[in-house]
Amino acid sequence: MDPAILFEQVPDGDGTWIMSLASGLKYTLIIAALAWIIAFLLGSILGVMRTTENKWAVRVGNAYVELFRNIPLIVQFFVWYFVLPGLIPAVKTWVISLDPTTHQFVTAVVCLGLFTAARISEQVRSGIQALPRGQRMAGNAMGLTQAQTYRYILLPVAYRIVIPPMTSELMNLIKNTAVAFSIGLVELFFRTREMGELTFRYFEAFAAATLIYVVIAMIANRAMAFIEKRTAIPGFISGGAGGGGH
Repeated sequence: MDPAILFEQVPDGDGTWIMSLASGLKYTLIIAALAWIIAFLLGSILGVMRTTENKWAVRVGNAYVELFRNIPLIVQFFVWYFVLPGLIPAVKTWVISLDPTTHQFVTAVVCLGLFTAARISEQVRSGIQALPRGQRMAGNAMGLTQAQTYRYILLPVAYRIVIPPMTSELMNLIKNTAVAFSIGLVELFFRTREMGELTFRYFEAFAAATLIYVVIAMIANRAMAFIEKRTAIPGFISGGAGGGGH
């Protein structure tokens, strides 16, 4: 292994290979951050819907989860990128107005966000259902509406319970950004393959990428562990923050 290859100039002379990987990492982190926001918000809504007494809300939430969890992620990327613009004229018109990189970026964020939302929904649902029924009944006894019961009683505790599995979902999301290379987005994995193909130094390229993925995953793990420790309810949630949900 020769790490010096990382500091050699790329063929077009625009920086070194380590700079090329860094530019791919920038896209990876931005995609992961934006997709996580979509996944958390939508997943929370779906998780709540699946625990209400409204049977149609439950059915819609369950249908969403089953649909997005049972279709391979790479297939979803192709559907969003290639199929959807051909089926909906308005989407096709909008896509034509974008440059290719923007189209790829938006597709990656939306696809990963919606895919991960199905998994977040499962965590939120299980967190709410893990709470004693007395908490929901207490909200009703206090005269709170269903929305107020979720906002002030159920969700604040449920979120604390599901932080460890949420940590795993965040780390999975970061790793899943690599699938965006399939639609041509120049993220970290794309840059890694590019380096390997142009230099034939696949070992060095993928060793560097592996190290980068491990570092950002561990940073995410420690950040979530810190949140878990700071928000833990004494005597209610067992286990330490160091578990990270693995």
